[in-house]
Amino acid sequence: MNIVIGSDHAGVELKANLVEYLRQMGHSVINVGVDKPDPVDYPDYAKKVGDVVIAKGAERGILICGSGVGASVAANKIPGVRAGLCHDVYSAHQGVEHDNMNVLVLGSRVIGPETARELVHAYLAANFTGEERHVRRLAKVHELEKHFCDERSAGA
Repeated sequence: MNIVIGSDHAGVELKANLVEYLRQMGHSVINVGVDKPDPVDYPDYAKKVGDVVIAKGAERGILICGSGVGASVAANKIPGVRAGLCHDVYSAHQGVEHDNMNVLVLGSRVIGPETARELVHAYLAANFTGEERHVRRLAKVHELEKHFCDERSAGA
């Protein structure tokens, strides 16, 4: 599977660990940065990860910042991105199975590398169930997104 991964400065070490782990698992990795601990802004890397996912350059994305909250908020502003901040294995696989989550967000100051690997494994092993209730709910999410995107376009 092609995976895009990005982080701000707080996630550099965890991202490096996960890049190695992903490659050991046999995945292709697109690293959109950063690779140095110099301060950067997490929305820039949320956009980079989201752009690759939306363009179908990767099947899934992983995004890391200190808490995961800011990166999750930023990523979910990108139409078509369904980012979930997960710090437990259940949420990591259930987010894909029920919500068709396409970006896993992690907080490097909240979880350690072993937990992060477990979350990534659960996330990548999961598939959207396609059950009618989940399809119906996702359609409503898409309608919300479309409504607010259309509203913004009309007001621009």
